Amino acid sequence: MAGPLSAWPWENLGIFKYVLYGPLLGKVLYTRIQEGSFKDDWCLHILIICSARALLHQLWSSFVSMLFLTRNRRINRRGYDFNQIDKEWDWDNFILLQALIASISCYVYPPFIDNVPLWNTKGFITILTLHAGISEPLYYFVHRRFHKGYLFTHYHSIHHSSPVLHPYTGATATFLEHLALSTVIGIPIIGSHMMGYGSRSMIYGYLLVFDFLRCLGHSNVEVVPHQLFDTLPFLRYLLYTPTYHSLHHTDMDTNFCLFMPLFDAIWKTLNEKSWELHKKLSSNAGKYSKTVPDFVFLAHVVDVTSSMHVPFVIRSYASLPYTTRLLMIVCWPVAFIVMLMMWVWSKTFLISFYNLRGRLHETWSVPRFGFQYFLPFAKDGINNQIEQAILRADRLGVKIISLAALNKNEALNGGGTLFVNKHPNLRVRVVHGNTLTAAVILNEIPKDVEEVFLTGATSKLGRAIALYLCRRRVRVLMLTLSVERFEKIQKEAPLEYQSYLVQVTKYQAARSCKTWIVGKWTTPREQCWAPKGTHFHQFVVPPILSFRRDCTYGDLAAMSLPDDVQGLGNCEYTMERGVVHACHAGGVVHLLEGWTHHEVGALDVDRIDLVWNAALKHGLKPVSNSTKLKSM
Repeated sequence: MAGPLSAWPWENLGIFKYVLYGPLLGKVLYTRIQEGSFKDDWCLHILIICSARALLHQLWSSFVSMLFLTRNRRINRRGYDFNQIDKEWDWDNFILLQALIASISCYVYPPFIDNVPLWNTKGFITILTLHAGISEPLYYFVHRRFHKGYLFTHYHSIHHSSPVLHPYTGATATFLEHLALSTVIGIPIIGSHMMGYGSRSMIYGYLLVFDFLRCLGHSNVEVVPHQLFDTLPFLRYLLYTPTYHSLHHTDMDTNFCLFMPLFDAIWKTLNEKSWELHKKLSSNAGKYSKTVPDFVFLAHVVDVTSSMHVPFVIRSYASLPYTTRLLMIVCWPVAFIVMLMMWVWSKTFLISFYNLRGRLHETWSVPRFGFQYFLPFAKDGINNQIEQAILRADRLGVKIISLAALNKNEALNGGGTLFVNKHPNLRVRVVHGNTLTAAVILNEIPKDVEEVFLTGATSKLGRAIALYLCRRRVRVLMLTLSVERFEKIQKEAPLEYQSYLVQVTKYQAARSCKTWIVGKWTTPREQCWAPKGTHFHQFVVPPILSFRRDCTYGDLAAMSLPDDVQGLGNCEYTMERGVVHACHAGGVVHLLEGWTHHEVGALDVDRIDLVWNAALKHGLKPVSNSTKLKSM
């Protein structure tokens, strides 16, 4: 049973908790509109401070999640999984709580902020003295009490349940704990004002520095250079480090301080490994990481808005399947500017990772957007970036690099053959994963289907699907204008099955076929030729619009990862949690099976069932993403 004051009063309000800021905002707008000035400007200051504190935490979260910058500085190398992200979802509750406390205080005693100057040097000296003399030891003793018996079990254990530290971890605690922390924060501010040394800049500065140091300690990224402590040894007792605080979460009987290890030293709770481990991690921060992934999935961005669907933008947003949200549209100009900067930088970057059976799987991204892949003049530049990513993986000792949809486009690089032919001595295996993609699509098609309509019929996937289905004696209507390419594929089929492959040149030919396999983008007008009740299977990027309400649509081919995957905390584009595109899963299977061949170019139809069975054997599960829509 939860302890008293462990739950937040607005816990059941969800996103509507932000309505509690309404009275403050209403007062600001009222005084501005009715009186033409900010008479009761303490309301405005509270809102500004809350916004600044939230932004500070967000910036720290973004920095921590920029794995391409911080991977060599990470203390705990595990990833943030979905359970931790959900647990820390309402991390900003403490900001709302302290805003309410501040608003009540200012309402009861308006001169608290109305009659204070902008700057007071004595105030900064006073607040530092009160912090070091009262807040630090008070926090130390309260913190130790929360580590004992009932208080730990019913309150503080929630904070320690996060396996990997994150700036939001420091903000995640029970209501009672944050009431105590608010007292710790409030004493120096109130004390300075009571002595007549208060100032507005002091309030802003103290709160933001307080939050900055809390985020620093919970960042899981060592950014404090050990040379600082080597030069000025006494500083190690005045400022903690991320390494120092991380030891508190692995050895909970040590390192209880707020920001100053001095009090741990005084009361003999200082972890003896603190300085040595900090120096070791700080020394290795600038060196190249010795942790080499076994598998890399080389992704790409689809459009400007979806480029923000990454952990280092908004972690909670990336942990859900991609959808276009209003906030993302507002941030579109910023994302566009970053896109231009990425084009200039032109380097792949690490965006996420997870562990599967002791093997590290990373996702790198090529800084190119979907529309660029269809610009003739961009072809060489994109191929060069993909090639550099492959060579980098080869140098690191990566075993498998799997190419996402557009990175293996046939017109771009022949499904990866360009790189394999150019570099015949590659140790890393290049995999397009299309064999498993074909297997997923084919296993979604009911066994009793006698006829299918196939667009993108002469692509790598279209060819393999057509050849596989004709062997099952399924009549395949292959939409293509090229007689030559159709006949080439038809001749690959055994003689007795060639008659099941039929070339068609117009969508009207499918007016009686209820099974469509879409490999080329199909407009709503073209979809109108499908009869009522048609199901659209698809392997086209981006997916076609769900235009027909009397039909059903399948999403892109996908599989869910095995249950023992660890550290996975972001969704892959529109996929659900724990689900990846089939080409990604195909690379995983390639690694788990220990296959040593490249999977590039044309698909080997004879391997489709082999790869499918291997995926099931390793715990990958097929995902049915069909969306059944109501009939008209």
